[in-house]
Amino acid sequence: MDMTHRLAGKTAVVTAAGQGIGRAVAERFIAEGAKVFASDLNGDLVRTLESANAAALDATDQAAVTAYFAAFDRIDVLVHAVGYVHQGTIEDCSPEDWRRSCAITLDSAYCVLRAAVPKMKTQGGSIITIGSVAGSTKGFPRRAAYGAAKGGVIGLTKAVAADYLSFGIRCNSVCPGTVDSPSLRQRIDDLAVTLGSRDEAYRSFIERQPARRFGKPDEIAGLCAFLASDDGAFVTGQAINIDGGITI
Repeated sequence: MDMTHRLAGKTAVVTAAGQGIGRAVAERFIAEGAKVFASDLNGDLVRTLESANAAALDATDQAAVTAYFAAFDRIDVLVHAVGYVHQGTIEDCSPEDWRRSCAITLDSAYCVLRAAVPKMKTQGGSIITIGSVAGSTKGFPRRAAYGAAKGGVIGLTKAVAADYLSFGIRCNSVCPGTVDSPSLRQRIDDLAVTLGSRDEAYRSFIERQPARRFGKPDEIAGLCAFLASDDGAFVTGQAINIDGGITI
């Protein structure tokens, strides 16, 4: 793929960059010329990223997040990709499951965005959260906690967009459908235990895709690169679906 280097000279911070969407975003930003600071709960995963400044970071730990962001003089782009998918109805969701879902997906967004915004107010920049079509856009079976947490991320994104537009900060949420990733493969394996067959579990996921395929992490990264660049300079406060037709 021919890169345009739209992000040359920009400092970009990407969370959950060890694998899946977060890693694809970090790799795309590097290819587009950004200086990338990549973090992940699993430091070993993120340290395999070439040309990135890597660190282990628990994005749910407010003190750790505050310390991590204190080292930056400025941030031009932030992509917050941390999330957790709990599978189950509200009856299947214990208080512990609920708290874990909210902590990983929504609380981490609060911690990270709160720490990053002050580093962007002088020069402006682009904040991108990874939301989901499961949430405030559409309800999905067995996604009670996940949908609630991702809906909260979109609400937070829109609030930050409204509060900081005067500082030149844009804030948008990229909302994927089902994307082929280690997280998805684990969910298929988990569902296979319930259904008794991995083929049946896979089929249950693919049959809900109007495009008859899963999204690719690189496709999500391409939209993030657009929003991070000057090409997306007039876009803020949006939850942008990239879902292969799920929400048609």
